[in-house]
Amino acid sequence: MIGLVRKLRAAGVLGINARNAKYVLEHNPRRLYPLVDDKILCKARLKAHGIAVPEQLGVVRGQYQAGALARRLRTLEAFAIKPAMGTGGDGVLVTLGKRGKDWVTPGGELLTLADIQYHVSGILAGMYSLAGQLDAALVEALVRTDPALHPIAPQGVPDIRVIVFRGVPVVAMMRLPTRRSGGKANLHQGAIGAGIDMPSGRTLSAVMHHDIVTQHPDTGAPVTEFQLPGWQDLIRLSARCFDAVPLGYLGVDMVLDEQHGPLVLELNARPGLAIQIASRSGLQHRLAYVDQLENPEGLSVDARSALALNGALPGTAAR
Repeated sequence: MIGLVRKLRAAGVLGINARNAKYVLEHNPRRLYPLVDDKILCKARLKAHGIAVPEQLGVVRGQYQAGALARRLRTLEAFAIKPAMGTGGDGVLVTLGKRGKDWVTPGGELLTLADIQYHVSGILAGMYSLAGQLDAALVEALVRTDPALHPIAPQGVPDIRVIVFRGVPVVAMMRLPTRRSGGKANLHQGAIGAGIDMPSGRTLSAVMHHDIVTQHPDTGAPVTEFQLPGWQDLIRLSARCFDAVPLGYLGVDMVLDEQHGPLVLELNARPGLAIQIASRSGLQHRLAYVDQLENPEGLSVDARSALALNGALPGTAAR
């Protein structure tokens, strides 16, 4: 057991207690938490800083708005409904289009208007919110995945998670939906996590339920050595999010939309540590490197992005 601990420490693997004590508590002021915990406030803040987010189609804040919701939904073919205070992708409902009067989910299930209203009622009651507090439902335009990603993401919307420390992007992974995950980019539900080489933007290794995989289980297509399009723009976008919400330890979730390009889905003040498994690289050495820099927060977006893209971070030498 002691030998294992030493190996993990030598590899720079960051544990949850160290993450909370040394990075989340020390670098994330509590006053900024509402700006990331509430998706509605977060997206308004990002838009105010010129950062693109999915189009907002409506907000439901109480059961009294059920009638207005019904009228709005009848005009929409495809959309996503999310709890404003949700976490981990729970409570997100996605429809791809209509079949008659009903809506079709990524899994092929048909939803009536009553089904959707019932789901929204659960969101408002706090079923998916942090600490179970009353919530609001956010209705957004459906993200249409960039066709360049279809070879490794045949269904659902894959997203890119980047952890930004003191304004510097330090590690990244791509989450790929599967049939097992219900078409959602949720690792706990069976999505694939593919680590990304920071300088090049190529996927290096991938895991599914902690098992190493090299192929997508639904298609057999390789999920490693895939070049993400526009990688430098994605890294720069993640660094810009720090300027909008200056949390020192920040998770940035982005998607590549067919029409709008890179969009920021949400920010996270407590990003999980599974990204280390996906990338097969510990976080500790990279965080320590940034910590020894003199005022990295004061660097420009381009300078902070260059630290990731030029292979300056430990274990990320340009390939």
